[in-house]
Amino acid sequence: MNDDDGLTVLALNAGSSSLKFGLYHVAADRCELLVSGVAETSHGHKKASRAQDGAGETLAWEPGPLATPEIAVARIGDLLVNQGLPAPRAVGHRIVHGGPSCRQHTLIDATVLQHLHAATPFAPLHLPTALALVAAAQDRFPGIAQSACLDTAFHSDLPEVARTLAIPRDLRERGIERYGFHGLSCESIVRQLGGELPPRLVVAHLGHGASVTAIASGRSIDTSMGFTPAGGVIMSTRCGDLDPGVLSYVVRELDYDAARLGTLVHQQSGLLGISGISGDLRELHAAAGSNPDARLAVAMFGYSVRKQIAGMAVVLGGVDLLVFTGGIGENDPSMRELICQGLGALGIPEIPGQAGRHEPSWQPPTKGGGDRPESHGGVRVMPSKEDEQIARHTWRLASGWRAPTRS
Repeated sequence: MNDDDGLTVLALNAGSSSLKFGLYHVAADRCELLVSGVAETSHGHKKASRAQDGAGETLAWEPGPLATPEIAVARIGDLLVNQGLPAPRAVGHRIVHGGPSCRQHTLIDATVLQHLHAATPFAPLHLPTALALVAAAQDRFPGIAQSACLDTAFHSDLPEVARTLAIPRDLRERGIERYGFHGLSCESIVRQLGGELPPRLVVAHLGHGASVTAIASGRSIDTSMGFTPAGGVIMSTRCGDLDPGVLSYVVRELDYDAARLGTLVHQQSGLLGISGISGDLRELHAAAGSNPDARLAVAMFGYSVRKQIAGMAVVLGGVDLLVFTGGIGENDPSMRELICQGLGALGIPEIPGQAGRHEPSWQPPTKGGGDRPESHGGVRVMPSKEDEQIARHTWRLASGWRAPTRS
């Protein structure tokens, strides 16, 4: 597949709370959005599906419940046909975890599929759905290239001191280490900053899943999520960092088995566990005035993210720029303000709730008395363009692809 005019790429982004998609026309010097959409599956809020064209105009799309990957891909394919859009010539998939054998973005073949199926125990809540989407897309769009764009790839060369977990070697040799996630989001922030990319960048991707990443001159050097997307900051329904003694206690004293333990860690904890009413910050903000548990959940989320930002600042030796992205990071100004409270010691302004989105371009920090730049930085709000990143990677991988010949 080699087309100087570019390729039409369908990006499928199966997250923990939604299925997003985008159809792009991609070439070396441009990435044009033709249509995009999302099927929401977030906890606590009514499911809603929507689609819009490249100009942001809402399209008539009533896909109904997207109960299975097969239905989702079929409805997306129907939408493209009904809108008279070109058929995709490649499909890119967001794959949360590639396990120890898939570390870089890659075209999908039988060997890659085998590796991804083997990695399912590393992300049991994400990979089965993603792999079902791959199969459904191969059925709906046969004979074209399909790519696996890994959320872990951006963190694949973490320094050993950040990557290694403090467990025995025989367990580490089974691939148990810090992988890091939200890599496509971090990549998109780095790409958007372009020539304004500062040497010391912290990205706070805050959504249903949340992470904080330290980026030195464009390279990930530490990140809050670890072996799975359950570690790090408090999330919607995930516990974040937790004393492992709690897990051994509930197994020993309360007879939790592996399945029940997984449900506790991934689906019953975080904001939902603290508040007892919801894992959605929108609902918790609304309830905080009268519900002390909701108020505590909101405060603990901000506190958790703030601590991770401070830790990443130490790893980087200072912060030149803090970027908020993701559904919460982009759309919850009161939470941004709460997180920034107390970060003044790092030179991060305690911004009012509405500030940040239109911050001026980053400028190198002025030097103090010595040669080392002072640790101060700005705050910006930037969109997480994961789907566009998937499309760009897929174009790069698929441009020279040829369909295998049948024997």
